[in-house]
Amino acid sequence: MSGGGLLVAGTTSDAGKSVVTAGICRWLARQGVKVAPFKAQNMSLNSFVTREGAEIGRAQAMQAQACRVEPTALMNPVLLKPGGDRSSQVVLMGRPVGEMSARGYHGGRQESLLGTVLDCLERLREAYDVVICEGAGSPAEINLRRSDIVNMGIARGARLPVLVVGDIDRGGVFASFFGTVALLAPEDQELVAGFLVNKFRGDVSLLEPGLDMLHGLTGRRTYGVLPFSHGLGIDEEDGLRVSLRGTVRESAVAPPAGEEVLRVAVCAVPLMSNFTDVDALAAEPGVVVRFVDRPDELADADLVVVPGTRGTVKALRWLRERGLADALVRRAAEGRPLLGICGGFQLLGEHIEDDVESRAGRVDGLGVLPVRVRFARGKTLARPVGEALGERVEGYEIHHGVAEVLGGDPFISDDHGHGLDGCRVGGTWGTHWHGALESDGFRRAFLRAVADRAGRRFVPAPGTSFAALREEQLDRLGDLIEQHADTDALWRLIESGAPRGLPFIPPGAPA
Repeated sequence: MSGGGLLVAGTTSDAGKSVVTAGICRWLARQGVKVAPFKAQNMSLNSFVTREGAEIGRAQAMQAQACRVEPTALMNPVLLKPGGDRSSQVVLMGRPVGEMSARGYHGGRQESLLGTVLDCLERLREAYDVVICEGAGSPAEINLRRSDIVNMGIARGARLPVLVVGDIDRGGVFASFFGTVALLAPEDQELVAGFLVNKFRGDVSLLEPGLDMLHGLTGRRTYGVLPFSHGLGIDEEDGLRVSLRGTVRESAVAPPAGEEVLRVAVCAVPLMSNFTDVDALAAEPGVVVRFVDRPDELADADLVVVPGTRGTVKALRWLRERGLADALVRRAAEGRPLLGICGGFQLLGEHIEDDVESRAGRVDGLGVLPVRVRFARGKTLARPVGEALGERVEGYEIHHGVAEVLGGDPFISDDHGHGLDGCRVGGTWGTHWHGALESDGFRRAFLRAVADRAGRRFVPAPGTSFAALREEQLDRLGDLIEQHADTDALWRLIESGAPRGLPFIPPGAPA
């Protein structure tokens, strides 16, 4: 017998669906409920590799952590990784199956995947007491409803009750709630149980008359009003602001353990992927991280990070056009700390042969590391473990580029000291491993090495645990739901489905 379920939809993108889903998951997990997250289709450049070697969105991996379960491909069967304004790599059940234009995907391919995603959802519902699903964008995208597999398509196919989240901080939340319901077909409207207000500032009693009027207009209740709270973002799809400002903690953290701070500049390259790698640096007291796009912004940085990108050749061109490439080359020649991660590592090498991602053929890299990269059609997806700077380090790999290291010192080694990944020359490090900086001992050792090279009297705080900070944050999300939502009513919704007899709000979906 299938378990209970709920679809968390939103009036807009960035209304707070990912955060609310994670909060509900953590609230249920703390009640002893066996719960799992699900997002049928995710568009994101922030992805993660599961234990079985499948690529899924990082938001779903973090929601699985909120559930205290291991993430799997079933939790995000379709992942779209944008490669430009009009095309994306389609990752199905954790494996890339090709590039597709938006027109081609919505013109037929997406609709054909409905059976696959419904099967994944049913398998999760058979294995768990509850599955909390996250929608995408808005369920009232009337131009895309026919091919929808992530909002009302999945809700109707699995008979899930729908909770619509609205960001009141943006304004217009009442119109957004009403309009979202009023643009749905009758069969979809009957599944929309009610609303959840997100990011409210002020006295809730002033909002209550509006909620009563909304109930009168729609016949649907509001299940909670969540207050505006800083630092609650998890690894969401696209928002650059999520890193540093939201994911771990606010910038006003504990004072540095040493005499000075350490300044980190992250090059905001095009199609930046897994920029969440630097969240672990931002979690350290005394480490100040900012994203930059001008060469003068590198001048006072103690460490410059070139992050991952879904367009390595495009990023190289962007760096050269902006003068950042010359600044990075000068920095490397001076021995000042520089770290390249995945695509950032690749473009620091001598040259790239790319007949896969950009199809640009052979392209000169920045030449600061003795590395040559060839793009393979197959994608490397792995969860490796090794040793670097005398500390154990774990990470995950997501890349088409295969690096041939021709010199320098290995960055990450196996237990026998043999090179596993990456390269180091002077103050320049490069690695394909995402997430390595989340390993606390390695991160502290790396920051000590950076501080030493930069001549800074910076000392990493000895007790910072990135995993503990993540858990703290997920508990805060669970607290938000427990303290500010009607959890009894939420549980009835999850267990029994949408209330019967909900009124139809005209005009409904266009024919």
